[in-house]
Amino acid sequence: VFNAKTAELLSHHQVEIQQKFPKEGWVEQDPKEILRSVHECVEKTCEKLQQLNIDITNIKAIGVSNQRETTVVWDKTTGEPLYNAIVWLDLRTQSTVERLLKRIPGKNKSYFKFRTGLPLSTYFSAVKLRWLLDNVEDIKKAVDDGRAMFGTIDSWLIWSLTGGKNGGVHCTDVTNASRTMLFNIHSLDWDPELCQFFDIPMEILPKVRSSSEIYGLMKSGALTGVPISGCLGDQSAALVGQMCFQDGQAKNTYGTGCFLLCNTGQKCVFSEHGLLTTIAYKLGRDKPVHYALEGSVAIAGAVVRWLRDNLGIVKTSQEVEKLAAEVGTSYGCYFVPAFSGLYAPYWEPSARGIICGLTQFTNKNHIAFAALEAVCFQTREILEAMNNDCGIPLSQLQVDGGMTNNKVLMQLQSDILCIPVVKPSMPETTALGAAMAAGAAEGVGIWSLNPGDLTAVTCERFEPQINPAESECRYARWKKAVMKSMGWETSEAPSNGKPM
Repeated sequence: VFNAKTAELLSHHQVEIQQKFPKEGWVEQDPKEILRSVHECVEKTCEKLQQLNIDITNIKAIGVSNQRETTVVWDKTTGEPLYNAIVWLDLRTQSTVERLLKRIPGKNKSYFKFRTGLPLSTYFSAVKLRWLLDNVEDIKKAVDDGRAMFGTIDSWLIWSLTGGKNGGVHCTDVTNASRTMLFNIHSLDWDPELCQFFDIPMEILPKVRSSSEIYGLMKSGALTGVPISGCLGDQSAALVGQMCFQDGQAKNTYGTGCFLLCNTGQKCVFSEHGLLTTIAYKLGRDKPVHYALEGSVAIAGAVVRWLRDNLGIVKTSQEVEKLAAEVGTSYGCYFVPAFSGLYAPYWEPSARGIICGLTQFTNKNHIAFAALEAVCFQTREILEAMNNDCGIPLSQLQVDGGMTNNKVLMQLQSDILCIPVVKPSMPETTALGAAMAAGAAEGVGIWSLNPGDLTAVTCERFEPQINPAESECRYARWKKAVMKSMGWETSEAPSNGKPM
């Protein structure tokens, strides 16, 4: 909850959502658990506000921000999901992608790039939806009976919160729609030819709206009657929350993955270096659409989770920073966390994670350091691609997201990029962006987005402290490690790893 005048964070509550890994490469979440977590966070935050003597009737608007691409299909008559949500970094659709590629002239991954901004990849919703239609009987039947609804998490939440099976609003915003691969980023509507190519019935798709308008009203809980009036995919929300409203302004969010977005204004810039063209925001029905170039790294915070849950070398995520700080170097050890293949700038689904450069001297501290360094190197690869596409090198990097609390990581990032890294004192910029969009909506009008009215945020700066030549040398070795991670998986190999 934010104060609309000062953008100050008044209260918050968070719940960790369980990820399920039913098979290797599969990543799912329970849509009902996501919905419950939202209800819980709303109720708990309202309780906290009352303890602070803040009247919750002062809450005038609600914004939604979500992990993009994650795909849900539900039954509009029962309100129940028909399958778990397939999460953005899930890899089960690799064979679907290969099958679809065969139908494209020259098997060109970028065939739809000028229409969608995206390469054909396991990452985007259309292929996940195609997999569900091909593999889940309940979904096939619901589509045939006219009961099925598709959405990304924002659509599932808005529909459920505005009444669900009793008149819930089935919509999405342009930023989320632009990540489905079914959306034309020029006409700003679902593309009939793309729907035909993926063989997806258009009647199951949500209505596409701007990122800032009243979609509907909350139908239950402490905030009943409050309008839901902001909706932005998480990375767009962070761009808005970092106030990157000018052409050429960029932010990097360190979450499960890493996402660097650069505002390119009202023009679409298509990348020559493996970046995506995506919709940054459209802040009102009659407002112009703004575009962004985006570099996506699949694994950032997830590598820390992996050290904790899979290797067990730490008990909490915070310990990784401590281990890394104790050695201050990876001692020549490099970690390429290509757990779901490599995203930008490579788009190489065959890559897998590797740790290399190990010696008898290497210990868990060096591996922890190498894991943090991997996040920084991946960011540098994207930043270089962006500088090449935009022609104007960034003079500093604005950062946000949970991992930015790790000071070792932030200093390392500045050292590896050789430019300052600037972090706002309130790292929850994704939530802030959704709140700004909600508060600025027509009919709510309590948050001004005029440049003159935006409050300057207090920031922490990290300046580069190492010699650029050393940075270059480490980056060159990282590149060498990336090359070694590629071409590992072949689609013929049995996925359970048992010999033929």
